[in-house]
Amino acid sequence: MMTAQNTSITAFTKKLIELKQARFSGRVLLKSSFGQVWTVFLYLGRILYANGGVHPVRRWQRNLAIHCFQGKLPPLEPMFNSINELSGISTDFQVDCWEYQFLWAALQQQMVTREQVVKMIQTMTVEVLFDVSQALQITGEIIQEPPLSPQLVLIDIEQGLNEAQKLWQIWQTAQLFDIIPDQAPLIRDPHQLQQKVSPATYKTLAALLNGRRSLRDIAMHTKRNITDVTRSLLPYIEANLVELINIPDSQPLVTPTIPKIITSQPTSTGSLIACVDDSPMVCQTMEKILTSAGYQFLPVQDSMRAIATLLSRKPDLVFLDLVMPNTNGYEICTQLRKVSAFKEVPIVILTGNDGIIDRVRAKVVGASHFISKPVDAPTVLEVVNQYLQKAHT
Repeated sequence: MMTAQNTSITAFTKKLIELKQARFSGRVLLKSSFGQVWTVFLYLGRILYANGGVHPVRRWQRNLAIHCFQGKLPPLEPMFNSINELSGISTDFQVDCWEYQFLWAALQQQMVTREQVVKMIQTMTVEVLFDVSQALQITGEIIQEPPLSPQLVLIDIEQGLNEAQKLWQIWQTAQLFDIIPDQAPLIRDPHQLQQKVSPATYKTLAALLNGRRSLRDIAMHTKRNITDVTRSLLPYIEANLVELINIPDSQPLVTPTIPKIITSQPTSTGSLIACVDDSPMVCQTMEKILTSAGYQFLPVQDSMRAIATLLSRKPDLVFLDLVMPNTNGYEICTQLRKVSAFKEVPIVILTGNDGIIDRVRAKVVGASHFISKPVDAPTVLEVVNQYLQKAHT
């Protein structure tokens, strides 16, 4: 079963409750009008896991530290190396759920307890549902598929929604409804701020408000409630002494395991394949899929420099994100098709919205194909083989 529709938060809540009653297993993909994408994984109508949004890796690291390591994240590379040596771990986890696999393996090696993992996933799920609530207008897609395995926790949908709604009401009551918790505060006018606060307060603020920690990160660092932290900074923000800026997500600590694809056709010609997407996680996943199959890979995360980079490198195929800052995939595709060197180059649109209107518009601007996020290895390699073999025949 697969459906896609524009919906309000009220309709989204109603749909999740319907899925609970239907004991649905699979995933629900959610996308905001600003291009943020979340995934809620369900098993028999209950939530197994939730990820996505602006900072999926930061969220995972932050909650791992809070719930499993007393608020301080230890070096994870030795932990992961040890996990890699563990025999018997299933390798058929979803590509976009490497962190779920990590938790399961860490639990198997008794590096964390089940209670810690349960609490961590519960907190992350509520945080995702809170962020979805703040998005106001979303597009939803329901995909029926085998659930994540094993099932580490089963969260009642209505309970998760209620907890997220309580946090959202507190956030609104504090007059913070237009502030994004994943943004990072940065001192805009150090001299003026020094005149407004005591030396001790300024020293504390200067250490915290360096533009590298999100509001949520600061709340963890100071062991305070996110609402209290943000409300305490509000006077400085309103006085233009502190500004909120967007910061990138952390790099995934675990490279997703990509299953080998068995095909009767040759999987690689050594061709150069580009991926234009502002998400580091998407680019890293695509790189793993394509380089593992023997292709050369060109990541392009700066949408404003995408056309110049592509014209310079002349890839044999381009994966193109639909929604990016400053421009979009339609505009880039239109411009590329005006260049003689790119008239025949396959351009594959990537998007979390699998609507018929987007498919029609993609064809109008000259796109060759259209695949949905989150990407998976079989689909990506099937499309690549299809178009590159066609180009070489």
